[in-house]
Amino acid sequence: MGVSFKMVASLSVVALGALAWAGCASTGGSGSSVKVVDELEIERYLGTWYELASVPLRAQRDCVGTTATYSLRDDGDIRVYNRCLKGGFDGKVSDITGRAWVDDGRDPAKLNVRFFWPFKSPYWVVALDADYRWAAVSGPDQENLWILSRTPCMNAQTFAQIYEDLDRRGFPVDALRVTPQQDENGKRCEVSLPPEVAEVSE
Repeated sequence: MGVSFKMVASLSVVALGALAWAGCASTGGSGSSVKVVDELEIERYLGTWYELASVPLRAQRDCVGTTATYSLRDDGDIRVYNRCLKGGFDGKVSDITGRAWVDDGRDPAKLNVRFFWPFKSPYWVVALDADYRWAAVSGPDQENLWILSRTPCMNAQTFAQIYEDLDRRGFPVDALRVTPQQDENGKRCEVSLPPEVAEVSE
């Protein structure tokens, strides 16, 4: 979303990397035990999110400054625009546009995302700040994970709390990699992973 959201037969920026940005087609389904947030107000969720960390996907290799922007379409679905810079903050823009929708109005935190017909993938909001300042997105099989923020920078304590909660719930936090971001002044922002995880990502 962020961003785009095995989650997408793809949220990817390249055609065969069309299995990226959000993952590959998931085999999970409604029988999944993954718990999503109890309430999600779509209108409040719209706008731009910065990807702070994710389980890396092929199409996102060398991506920095990754964002996902959501807006309402005329048909009531959600326009999804994922964007990153390849190779550095002065790199080439890599982007993709798709749509998302809620299958069951009783469970608005479980969305589907489509970038390439006929593939669709689950986009499940599994954690969300009360003020919609940050969110975590995964799917029914928990293989993919994104930590998103309304701002490119996040304080260490908040990120640690999100990380620990997701870890307790069985999400693949050990596979997370930091997504470099920049603030409006060009200052680089990166969240900190636990030392043992950071060592693997290097």
